[in-house]
Amino acid sequence: MNTHIKALEETTRHLSQAGKGILAADESMATISKRFEALSIANSEDNRRAYRELLMGSPGLNQYIAGVILFEETLNQSTSQGQKFSDFLRANDILPGIKVDKGLVPLLHSHDEHTTQGLDGLAERLVEHREQGACFAKWRAVYHISDHTPSSRLIKLNAQGLAIYAATCQANGIMPIVEPEILLTGTHTIEQSATVTEKVLHAVFHALHKHHVALELMILKPSMVISGHQCIVKASVEDVGKKTVEVLRRTVPAAVPTINFLSGGQSPEEATAHLQVMNSQPNNPWHLSYSYARALQDMAMSSWGGQPNNLVAAQQIFIKRCKLNSLASLGQYQASMENDQTVA
Repeated sequence: MNTHIKALEETTRHLSQAGKGILAADESMATISKRFEALSIANSEDNRRAYRELLMGSPGLNQYIAGVILFEETLNQSTSQGQKFSDFLRANDILPGIKVDKGLVPLLHSHDEHTTQGLDGLAERLVEHREQGACFAKWRAVYHISDHTPSSRLIKLNAQGLAIYAATCQANGIMPIVEPEILLTGTHTIEQSATVTEKVLHAVFHALHKHHVALELMILKPSMVISGHQCIVKASVEDVGKKTVEVLRRTVPAAVPTINFLSGGQSPEEATAHLQVMNSQPNNPWHLSYSYARALQDMAMSSWGGQPNNLVAAQQIFIKRCKLNSLASLGQYQASMENDQTVA
């Protein structure tokens, strides 16, 4: 019997609140370095702390964000006032989570495919992270659409890895976010995206069932069903929203309480508009929300630029982006709100 059921239930309930989403702030050192470099921001520990404090210290954040996925550095880091970020978040009614996968490694004898590493020692790391304050975790698997990919071998391997991770999390009192990301890079059409997404999600939920993962105590973080960035025919906002819900209804059991989408390289406006269309569809059995990184952060990071004098303006931009996505998760967003100065 799982002695952590009550804690898992409380975490799931908190992260499934209507009108709230999850902030993905779990950029690896390499990723945040690349984003800082593009804006001529020095990639120092102080700047990383200042930027994370900008996001997590934004006034009113808990109205729109129920949880934050942290990178390991941030889980062990403190604010400028000396309070651990995990404690700071909890004091503001936001739950801290942690990215636990160890990144991608090449899949041997494949067409440039990658699988995810990090299962070795995972149980021990989860116990440590729980003691550090984390109550949920995230594991990312990646799929690329081309003439040869994703292969059935990769789909099976990634599903197995996600399921073992999720089962290990639940056994150790950590609620799992399961993230099968289908990359937007490529020339694939929305129809090809739908076909691949359906195969991937079928495999993931088959594996979760085999590993006895409690679907009521997890979050699915999938890609939207969308045409590739290099596709000649770009799918409309309406088509993306409707096709995504159609595929989800074919593959995701109603027992899953909340589906929090990744933005995956969409513009902030696109990610919000697509979420709105999904929530305008009737009778969805799950809470449909957001777990964006760049689609929430990019505008704020650009506005901040590493300058303390830009802090307040950057926080206002960030909070507006969170509010617009909150409205979209409730089916109440309108494109005109993007330029409405009263929406803040």
